Amino acid sequence: MKYNWQQKDWLNFQYLTTDIDDLLFDFVQRTGRISGVLEGFSETEQTETIINLMVSEAIKTSEIEGEYLSRNDVVSSIRRNIGLNVDSPRTKDKRAEGVAELMLTVRNDYLKPLTSEVLFDWHGMLMKGNSQIQIGQWRSHEEPMQIVSGAIGKEVVHFEAPPSQKVPEEMDKFLHWFNASQTEIKKPILRAAVAHLYFESIHPFEDGNGRIGRAIAEKALSQSIKRPVLFSLSKSIEINKANYYDALKTAQRSNEITDWISYFVQTVLDAQMDAEQEIEFTLKKTKFFDQYKDSLNERQQKVIRRMLDEGHQGFEGGMNARKYVSLVKTSKATATRDLQDLVGKGIFVPAGGGRSTRYDLNI
Repeated sequence: MKYNWQQKDWLNFQYLTTDIDDLLFDFVQRTGRISGVLEGFSETEQTETIINLMVSEAIKTSEIEGEYLSRNDVVSSIRRNIGLNVDSPRTKDKRAEGVAELMLTVRNDYLKPLTSEVLFDWHGMLMKGNSQIQIGQWRSHEEPMQIVSGAIGKEVVHFEAPPSQKVPEEMDKFLHWFNASQTEIKKPILRAAVAHLYFESIHPFEDGNGRIGRAIAEKALSQSIKRPVLFSLSKSIEINKANYYDALKTAQRSNEITDWISYFVQTVLDAQMDAEQEIEFTLKKTKFFDQYKDSLNERQQKVIRRMLDEGHQGFEGGMNARKYVSLVKTSKATATRDLQDLVGKGIFVPAGGGRSTRYDLNI
């Protein structure tokens, strides 16, 4: 089997948009609507919404690759890097610190051209604390760069990237294409879709290619709409990452990529819809605390804020007495009284019974 980069029409990506023209128009409409709603927020609400979206992107782009980061560590790193909570101690998790730094850099520098130096800097951020690989440089090992699955001895090769000696030349072509395509490809999602697939097919780093490839897609979208995107692409991908890998694998076997374009467009629209729900949820949170801020003790406020941190999708499994005790370091008796008080005020809605009782926020 020949992969896309081994075929005569490599870099001559072909695709039809007939079946997705309405979706491309929908993207433009949603982009304007999301920006308009956010502009109506207070400065504090805008900041918190943007932080939440960056946190989702940071956590989910790592989860796609099997890395699970502490939400608190990522939030702390992002807030400190934007000048909030500057006195808080740095997280001990270098991965969380690095991916948070990457999210902010991609967002703040979206208008700048993409260069090898930029990508090396991104890679250095992402690989903080990793001493096992070459950092901030193209891969140079002689063995093939393969995407595989399966047990040792029964591996299945899904894709093999160009050999290391070809990477510098391929990346020079990619960077030239990326910067030129800003004026050549007028529809934002199409440029981002091709950019992500193109980069992933070269796979230029020893590790971190997926996360950097998704950051490149975000940069392409932001440049095309002339402002940072207000959604988490990785959150949308992670919901069904098997589909993501299947779509990539299929696209990397041909340079006719209509199916990949369709997949990517729908994924971006799903991310936008999720962001709209997140923004609506932010408004609900504001109204919620305006209504109840004077009737909650410190323990209750802490628990509720932790639950609200999970966004519009809710706190997984709901709250229960055991979780309450763990979060606020109190006795079971106090936790039970606090929970009953929250039910009495209509803030919590109980479900189940006995030891299995859990509580959901009524928001």
